[in-house]
Amino acid sequence: MALPKILTRLVSQLVGNGMEKGKALSVATKKLQESGNLKKGTTEATEKGLKRGNMTPSERAKDRAAKNKGGKPSDYKYNAKNNSAVKGKVNKTVKKAK
Repeated sequence: MALPKILTRLVSQLVGNGMEKGKALSVATKKLQESGNLKKGTTEATEKGLKRGNMTPSERAKDRAAKNKGGKPSDYKYNAKNNSAVKGKVNKTVKKAK
């Protein structure tokens, strides 16, 4: 069985930051289970995990910002330089991710 997208993405981020792959899988699984993105005791995605796994980095950043600061995700602009979202215009010196 293939791993859910959200788990695969987090594992690759942790490995990219220097963590050993086996440890990265354990850490990612535990954190995603705690956040409700994976079913407890499994690597099977919940409905929330499937939804977030299918989002782009931009969509996830806008969703996080709306949840934390209020408003709708469409109120925010994506800043690819630091993977965040801000209300209003993004600094024009930031290059968009391709």
